[in-house]
Amino acid sequence: MVYDWQFIVLMIVAVLITGISKSGFAGGVGVVAVPLISLKASPAYAVAVMLPLLIVMDVFSLRAWWRYRVGSLLWLMFPPAVLGVATGYLTYGLFDDDLLKMLLGVFSILFGLWGLLKPFRGRVMPAWIGGLCGGIAGFTSFIAHAGGPPLNFYLLQSRLSKEQFLGTAVVFLAAANLVKLVPYSLLGLLSVENLTVALLLIPVAWLGVRLGLVIQKRLSGELFFRIMLTLLILLGIRLIVDGAG
Repeated sequence: MVYDWQFIVLMIVAVLITGISKSGFAGGVGVVAVPLISLKASPAYAVAVMLPLLIVMDVFSLRAWWRYRVGSLLWLMFPPAVLGVATGYLTYGLFDDDLLKMLLGVFSILFGLWGLLKPFRGRVMPAWIGGLCGGIAGFTSFIAHAGGPPLNFYLLQSRLSKEQFLGTAVVFLAAANLVKLVPYSLLGLLSVENLTVALLLIPVAWLGVRLGLVIQKRLSGELFFRIMLTLLILLGIRLIVDGAG
């Protein structure tokens, strides 16, 4: 790796955005971190260096949101997420990353538009859809730390308050990141070099989490959900552009 000033700026921006996203927006926009870092490094390096930082951010975020988690939703979505992570491990190196980005992008745009144009949040969807979203979130989280969009889609229509939504999402993503430690280690992605870079960026991660907490406190519940859905659409466009390019 060549650690020039451009790479350093990209890393700082990526970590800052991810921290804000995790604590204030349920990880919805943090998925841009891997594509952003990949502008100057390989995708494998990007996911490897971000995982320790994500876990640090999880520790900070869990202190604020743990008590708001909805256990029934976690039990519904997390076991399939573990299977999704396992699928990502077993297919590592075989799956087309560009195709994954485009599919996830289409998914994000469709459901973001659906949420903005129709008041679907009052309609609770079948449990099997929650399990499916959990499995997809586990898989996309393994590939590119992109578990937010499929997770958020189901949670956004589960009749949750803003606090319950954030608490459930934070706990789900934190647990998924811990599970990913095992396959990432087996694949040799957690090298001393990657861990050192992550260690140096911990202050940036802490700052991002603090900023996310401040931002979300200033938003009403309805405005929060509208922002989340809009971010899903913007994120989907970015993912499609990255996949097509």
